[in-house]
Amino acid sequence: MNIEKLIEKDFSGVISVRKNGEELIKKAYGFADINNKIPNEVDTKFATASAGKAFVAVGILQLIENRKLSFDDNIGNILDFDLKLIDRNITVKQLLTHTSGIPDYFDESIMNEYAQLWQEFPNYKIRKSIDLLPLFINKPMMYKTGEKFQYNNTGFVVLGLIIEKITGLLFDEYLTENVFIPYEMSDTGYYELDRLPAKCANSYIYDQNRNEFYTNIYSVDVKGTGAGGAFTTVNDIEKFWDNLLNGKLLSSNMVNKMFTLQSSYENNYYGYGIWLEKTEDGTYEPWFQGCDPGVSFITSYDRSKNINITIISNIGNNVWEMKRKIDENVIL
Repeated sequence: MNIEKLIEKDFSGVISVRKNGEELIKKAYGFADINNKIPNEVDTKFATASAGKAFVAVGILQLIENRKLSFDDNIGNILDFDLKLIDRNITVKQLLTHTSGIPDYFDESIMNEYAQLWQEFPNYKIRKSIDLLPLFINKPMMYKTGEKFQYNNTGFVVLGLIIEKITGLLFDEYLTENVFIPYEMSDTGYYELDRLPAKCANSYIYDQNRNEFYTNIYSVDVKGTGAGGAFTTVNDIEKFWDNLLNGKLLSSNMVNKMFTLQSSYENNYYGYGIWLEKTEDGTYEPWFQGCDPGVSFITSYDRSKNINITIISNIGNNVWEMKRKIDENVIL
């Protein structure tokens, strides 16, 4: 079946499907800049929201492999600022698996729109992970540490801060030097929205009242943090998967741990910084995603069939439904 027939008519972004190393499709649609009619291209850089959690997880796991950190280290012994009501005994493992109970600056169980955060706190102040501290440091714990799984953005902001404390580098500098540059992910980085490099797509939100698109520059952090916000391309995501699965970014043993079920809630399964899809034979296949106003992203790797799917949109298209259709109609 022709994959293009499954793509939404208004889709804007890039889709890539590989099987056994062969490209079934890699194609760009829509515009990186709508008003100036600048088209998206395969090597256009897109914002990916929470997809960056997978990069942060790799950074943390690298430090664990290098014995500069352990899963059982607790934040009270690492961080040097007052944690106030936050449990000092939260472990690195609990942060990685969304079981820490740390107060979430964006609690997706009660907040619908990420843009709500910036109604009272200017988004342009977020230039580093530590800049998010005022949004959660005075809040109580959400639940007892280790009690359950609940997706948590603060947990990965804190993981970014842990990288910074241990390495002396900003978390994105560490990732650039130890994940992106060494493995030829040259089009991946954490960029400030008011200082974007060339070949970056704007992310757009549709205004139904005015029947037009507007950019999301007032709806998200001006620069990504440990919780997400990396810009990347489908080509770099493919390199990330290849180097991860080939035991280059991490040892094969650590990759297996990353892809092993660590926490779950109902039908949601999670490893270390990555989602897991339970298969019919009881094994798990890795995937990760991101969603912000004007941003939608999903990528998966079915290791049993050697199929890699990546879909990025800069107008918030339903990439999850598109992937489902590909899984059901194309992947045999």
